[in-house]
Amino acid sequence: MVRKLLRNKPSDKDYSQREDLFHTRCKFLEKTCSLIVDSGSCTNCCSTRLVDKLSLPKLPHPKPYKLQWVNSDGGLVVNQLVNIPITIRKYQEKVLCDIIPMEAGHILLERPWQYDNKTLHDGLANKITFLHHGKKITLCPLSPSQLKEDQIKLNKKKEEEEKQKTKVKKRPQKRLKGAKRRL
Repeated sequence: MVRKLLRNKPSDKDYSQREDLFHTRCKFLEKTCSLIVDSGSCTNCCSTRLVDKLSLPKLPHPKPYKLQWVNSDGGLVVNQLVNIPITIRKYQEKVLCDIIPMEAGHILLERPWQYDNKTLHDGLANKITFLHHGKKITLCPLSPSQLKEDQIKLNKKKEEEEKQKTKVKKRPQKRLKGAKRRL
C-alpha cells in the first residue's frame, strides 16, 4: 500500500480550486489583461491604472457611492465609469465598470455581469459556463502557476511605473537665461 502511494504523482486535476477566485485573461484593445470573476460584490470594476494607462474615456457615474473597505477609514468615492470591450477567445462583449484603484487585477466582473449573462459556476472545477449569441461558452481558470506569473508581471510593471514617476519628479528644473526670480 505504501509503495502504491509513493508512486502516485499528483496531477493538475488534484489541485483543489476550493479557495481560489476565478482568474483568467482577456484581450482588451489588443492588450492582454487579467480578469477576475467573483460573486462577492455587486459592481463590475476596472483598475484606475488600466484606465489611465490606456487613456480610456471616463463617464460620470449616475449614482456615485462611497466604497468602504474593512477598516474604518473614510473610504473613497466612486464617481466614474468606463465601458470596457473585452474578448475571451470567441466571446466578445462591452462591460460597464466602476473605476477603482485596485491591485489584484485589471478587471473584476461581479454579480451584474454574472446576472446579465446567466452564468453557471461549477465550484469544483472552477469553470464558468453561459450562452452568448446562442453558443455555449465555458471559461476556464488560470492554473496556480499562471496566476503567480501574472501577479509577478503586474507587480514588476507597477514598480517600473513608480520608478519612472520618481525619475520625473527628481529631474532638476532648467532655468531660463536672463530669467529673474520673483518672490
